[in-house]
Amino acid sequence: MTDPALTQDDFLGGKVRLWQPRKGYRAGVDPVLLAASIPAHPGQSVLELGCGAGAASLCLSARVSGLTLTGVEVQPFYADLARRNGAENGASLTVVEADLRALPPDLRQQRFDHVMMNPPYFDRQASTRADDDGRDVALGGDTPLSDWIEVGARRLAPRGHLSVIQRIERLPEVLTAVTARLGSVVVRPIAARSGRAPGLFLLQARQGGRAAFHLSAPLILHEGPEHRKDGEDYSAAVQDILRNAGQLPIRD
Repeated sequence: MTDPALTQDDFLGGKVRLWQPRKGYRAGVDPVLLAASIPAHPGQSVLELGCGAGAASLCLSARVSGLTLTGVEVQPFYADLARRNGAENGASLTVVEADLRALPPDLRQQRFDHVMMNPPYFDRQASTRADDDGRDVALGGDTPLSDWIEVGARRLAPRGHLSVIQRIERLPEVLTAVTARLGSVVVRPIAARSGRAPGLFLLQARQGGRAAFHLSAPLILHEGPEHRKDGEDYSAAVQDILRNAGQLPIRD
């Protein structure tokens, strides 16, 4: 029976179908871009911190077969949705309901080829609480961004990759936390349109990496300097990511 409090939404042109709350936090483009940026190969293991309803993990699974996926989610409602979505999309997704600062012992013993995260975009100390609890945790929460990076770095296998999507204002904060633990840092800004300042960035770093810091050219989401027509106007590269499960290289 359909739950009127939920919607089932298509991602990647219908390759992924995701149950989400009708009201509250709903996955959009950002987790899809994060998933597209992960340089995973069949047979590797992936940990997603703060997996929500599973959008990023399931989009990655649709692009790269044979992955072993683990998601950590603190909110029981979203953890249950992620389990349901994983099962209905045929993905090998294990969802652990836990605060990332208090992971269960068995998970603390594991190491992963990839750790990815889409942490809350807003600093709780400098933002207003959202009315919906689920949305508030997703957008603000009370876990410092440095803790997300620290926990993620600890779970990496040797030469493993950590990948983050975040607001551009928090780039200095993320860089400080990442460079204390990891190397080979690459940042790709994300701008809505050509000529506009980036609003987001993707960052990737590697356990044991020695390459110099690299800043890639921005990913431009939309065609043209402004929105001039009804409907979507994503660039061809972004259309390929969103509709065809295309890959998004971090390094240009």
